[in-house]
Amino acid sequence: MPVFITAIGTAVPQNCFPQTQIAEFMASALQLDEYEKRKLFALYRSTKISQRYSVLSDYGQKPENFTFFPKNQTLEPFPTISARMDAYRLFALPLVLDAVNNLGSSADLTQITHIITVSCTGMYAPGLDIELIQELHLKTNIQRTAINFMGCYGAFNGLKVADAICNAQSNAKVLVICVELCTIHFQKKTDEDFLLSNALFSDGAAAVIIESSPIKNYSKTLELKSFYCDLVFEGKQDMAWQVADFGFEMTLTSYIPRLVKKGIKDLIDSLLEKDHLSKESISLYAMHPGGKAILESIESAIGISKDDNRFAYHVLNQYGNMSSCTVLFVLKQLLEETSAVDHGKNILSCAFGPGLTLESMILNLHCSA
Repeated sequence: MPVFITAIGTAVPQNCFPQTQIAEFMASALQLDEYEKRKLFALYRSTKISQRYSVLSDYGQKPENFTFFPKNQTLEPFPTISARMDAYRLFALPLVLDAVNNLGSSADLTQITHIITVSCTGMYAPGLDIELIQELHLKTNIQRTAINFMGCYGAFNGLKVADAICNAQSNAKVLVICVELCTIHFQKKTDEDFLLSNALFSDGAAAVIIESSPIKNYSKTLELKSFYCDLVFEGKQDMAWQVADFGFEMTLTSYIPRLVKKGIKDLIDSLLEKDHLSKESISLYAMHPGGKAILESIESAIGISKDDNRFAYHVLNQYGNMSSCTVLFVLKQLLEETSAVDHGKNILSCAFGPGLTLESMILNLHCSA
């Protein structure tokens, strides 16, 4: 049974900061000397990120105006995990509601049968799923699934669960929500892992409707064709996400791009074989922009150009890495830049996360004339 993404809505917080301004905040918080500061600024320039968004206004404020961090330059006493979860609960729902409101007029929420929430940056119960039903005045008997703590590839698992639901229940209409507030987990450490993650991650939310529905009802849809997942245990210690006393701590070593480059070709070959496709049958790409080096590794490994990867580069430049919801921003950008002449083209999408987990999928673009 064909299953389609029929609407994508995205949202970011109102606080938008140039990458250079965030670098200044970090240099001050980490109390770097001039040499260390120059190295940090070089790292931030190398990301090719122009700006990022945060639910916290502090990244653009002087210490006396902080609302989340203590009002001093050292940020001490540093916010606990409890304070960060309070911030998640305060900011996550409004951001998700913005994403839902951006789904477009064709998205009929009254027919939603299932809600899937995806997040790795916060949790509480009763959670987002229940709050959404209440705020959107949805049916209280909607079936709910929560996918937590999977990192940047979490959206793929949300889509796979939605695909399985729609294949099992022809009248299903699934709302998938991804929301990540990465910036509430800033870690005041100078280890390379933390410097890199502080330079990449940002906040955002995405809402997707998935259903088995006649595509003539929509101007553009994405048919979910096939999924394939694999693990590279060699990278198990190179990308990790841990709950610590002062927030969630990201391990993200510089070895990750090499691991992605090593594993992605076999991953994609297996995906294409499963769907009886060749590489030449792929026309469009929607890669998760985990960072510039990861995108370059993908290009080198599978022989695609920066232009092929343009949707990912655009999202990376304008938003940074928003963890699980980022690939949905990329798919939305792809939809906005394609037209009826692209009808029927196959799309390859991939994302990567702790494990080291490699996720991939094939989608098919449907455009009305």
